[in-house]
Amino acid sequence: MAAAVTQAKPKSVSRPKHWSEEVEEAYRFQIAGYRDEVEYEVVKGRSADRWPHNNYVKKLQRKDGYFIYFDKTRECADKDVNKCKMYGY
Repeated sequence: MAAAVTQAKPKSVSRPKHWSEEVEEAYRFQIAGYRDEVEYEVVKGRSADRWPHNNYVKKLQRKDGYFIYFDKTRECADKDVNKCKMYGY
């Protein structure tokens, strides 16, 4: 299964028009320098730390080793929604 995950490459890319929880998820991974959760798990070998009550990403380790911490609430502002990329597999 790990071999299948390491070779998973996106087949399509789109930009969202409105905020959603999926956009929030992608935004947090892209702020840390990753394409999405799939790439994070391949590079780091573990899943992201999450807030228990809303399942948002809590903490990510960047590729250079530093950590980024996220709030419990929404971080992706309306002006940043269209800057985010949504990958389809």
